[in-house]
Amino acid sequence: MDSQNASVTARQPQRERGRLRVAALLEAADQLFASKGFEATTMTEIAAQAGSSIGSLYQFFPTKEHVADAVLTDHAADLYQRMDLLTQQATQWSVADTARHLFTALIQFRAAHPAFAVLVEARGAPPVKAMGVRQKMREHVLAILRLKAPDKTDEALAPVAVVVLQIMKAAVALNGEEDLPTRPQALDEMREMLVQWLTSRLNPTT
Repeated sequence: MDSQNASVTARQPQRERGRLRVAALLEAADQLFASKGFEATTMTEIAAQAGSSIGSLYQFFPTKEHVADAVLTDHAADLYQRMDLLTQQATQWSVADTARHLFTALIQFRAAHPAFAVLVEARGAPPVKAMGVRQKMREHVLAILRLKAPDKTDEALAPVAVVVLQIMKAAVALNGEEDLPTRPQALDEMREMLVQWLTSRLNPTT
């Protein structure tokens, strides 16, 4: 986002009608970002998809970057909520079960929010927000790893957290190959690869 755009802020709706309009605009943007990508999607298309006027869209979101920022913020809030729940539950799980639940949770999240990866990875999308999401995810995974390997330092666990997320990134890409006949079996193999690798890296004492 350039400095000129960064100086402009999105407008928050004050009435219920405005909130519903914003929700429709963000839903339309979400669908378009997922199907076309950030750069190819236009403000005109977002307004048309939502059944709204372009003026109404600009009333709430001065730029496409502001729209993307709002969509990414909503998705990130859901992701953090899921990760908080996983962290709480992980205290009751083995390392292997923790890895399996983490794998499933992130696959399900990405399937529910296909625009998330587009906005986090896309060139031109809000860079500060995307960087913040990636850092927050590493912190969430690191918190889970601390629970399962309390004898290890953050310095030792931090690269493990990065690799876990890279494995998940590959798994999400694989899950998107809907025409691949062996997709379910391949996902099972990737999940068990994560289980075996994470168990060996954490070397739990219990």
